[in-house]
Amino acid sequence: MNYSLRQLKVFVTVAQAKSFSRAGEIIGLSQSAVSHSVKELESQTGVRLLDRTTREVVLTEAGQQLAARLERLLDELQGTLREAGRTGQQLSGTVRVAASQTISAHLIPQCIAQSNRLYPDIRFVLHDRPQQWVLESIRQGDVDFGIVIDPGLVGDLQCETVLSEPFFLLCRNDHPFADLPEVDWQALQGAELVLQDYASGSRMLIDAALQLHQIEANIVQEIGHPATLFPMVTAGIGISIIPALALPLPEGSPLAVKRMSPGVERQLMLARRKKRSLSTAAQALWDVVRAQSQQLMDERLQDPLYQM
Repeated sequence: MNYSLRQLKVFVTVAQAKSFSRAGEIIGLSQSAVSHSVKELESQTGVRLLDRTTREVVLTEAGQQLAARLERLLDELQGTLREAGRTGQQLSGTVRVAASQTISAHLIPQCIAQSNRLYPDIRFVLHDRPQQWVLESIRQGDVDFGIVIDPGLVGDLQCETVLSEPFFLLCRNDHPFADLPEVDWQALQGAELVLQDYASGSRMLIDAALQLHQIEANIVQEIGHPATLFPMVTAGIGISIIPALALPLPEGSPLAVKRMSPGVERQLMLARRKKRSLSTAAQALWDVVRAQSQQLMDERLQDPLYQM
């Protein structure tokens, strides 16, 4: 049987008011609409629920039992809905965020610190993983959202660019490139390169830039963690291409960072499942990451190294 919530509410109101007209005034329906609704409910239950007289409405025994039970059930339903509303508006609980290693090391700490200041009841849980893992964890709903390097065309994710940053050349202080104001991509022809492997979202962008400038890449080492690039270049194994977010250099390192010409940038994006709402707490942290990314970009634009 197909009972509507509206029918049940109308019947309970009539039972309480003992009048079709008064019930109509309470719930904003005409007397005829109230009467029709009760008749439909009686037809669907197959039981007479009300005895109608010229002066009043009297509940039958079946009507009394049904009205008593429905009052409790409707009160419980209202309480459940109110509780759901409060839960949806809470700035508390656990929010899981995924990001690649470079992003985790150089952007997320500020985001967590700001979140702790603004929302002390929200637990910011970071999953520090390679880009492909981050994308899959978003798709599977294992995290609330992620921060990724532009993944290209992905129809199942909603992405928002929050930070654009250039790539730089990394070399030793005694390398010939260290004396140049900037390094042309063509100068990398035949150079020995140490690059991150394809677990990094940056690698495909670097490959695309090398291909665009028709550079025959001589990649001598491919490594997984971005922090390994610095000791590799320091040891003279090769030079590297790094995103701005990997800076600053380790203190006291014999390394130099040079602008690339023409400039190539990568886009950092907030990503979440398309057509899925974030909780109030997750939305609050999404906004924190967006704001911290903008603040970082504003600060770095003041550095001459970034003014390409």
